[in-house]
Amino acid sequence: SRLRNINAQGEYYLTDVISLAVEDGVHVRALAVKDELEVAGINDRVQLADLERAYMRAQADRLMRQGVSLRDPERIDIRGTVETGHDCEIDINVVLSGRVKLGSNVRIGAGCILEDVDLADGVVIYPYSLLSQVRVAQDAEIGPFARLRPGTEIGESARVGNFVELKNTRLGAGAKANHLSYLGDAEVGDYSNIGAGTISCNYDGVNKHPTIIGEHAFVGSNCTLVAPITIGDKAYVGAGSVLTKTAPAEQLTLARTKQKTLEGWIPPKERQS
Repeated sequence: SRLRNINAQGEYYLTDVISLAVEDGVHVRALAVKDELEVAGINDRVQLADLERAYMRAQADRLMRQGVSLRDPERIDIRGTVETGHDCEIDINVVLSGRVKLGSNVRIGAGCILEDVDLADGVVIYPYSLLSQVRVAQDAEIGPFARLRPGTEIGESARVGNFVELKNTRLGAGAKANHLSYLGDAEVGDYSNIGAGTISCNYDGVNKHPTIIGEHAFVGSNCTLVAPITIGDKAYVGAGSVLTKTAPAEQLTLARTKQKTLEGWIPPKERQS
């Protein structure tokens, strides 16, 4: 209660507490710290950045002592808590945010951002992938340039490739979505294949709807799945199809307009001349 901020800066100083204690006859003793950064002041953004980097380096050292290989300890950002197994590898410019749990033998490529994720043993995250609130089972592979949004679960040995986005989706064991696809509010059965450019149309402007794909199904490239929709076990969907109804199990389903060639057609530029 006797502490005052009567000074040029108008601030309260810890050192004033010491002088008041001495006046009251309280025994004052010095405490030596091992690292001066633990008691360093933060008066501007430069000092804040310096201390944050020192903290990051301490976290990096802790990970390395636990058996994690960091390509460059100065180029990792840890913004939460990290639990790891043994023999993990993390490349440069990786951001680990929130609660991150890594199993053993996990590999994370350069430039990845992981927030609140749980990666099982043997998972590989290739460079520049973004994962948020995701669970990935053993030996699955993600990326590069993949985006896994909240509510997504990846099954054992599944594969999510480049420029694939998943949201609130379960990809079963051994399933694959390798190229340029979007699946939202979907469930993909074990060992099914999602072709390049395939998307689930899960939003009608008001509500979200599910897409259910069975086991061992094959969805060809550039398909549009208009939810709610179900594709049965071992079903085949022909490339370029737009589906609005159930594709039955163990059958080939196509939904294309008939190809036409217009004879005598003249390009617009030639018409003008």
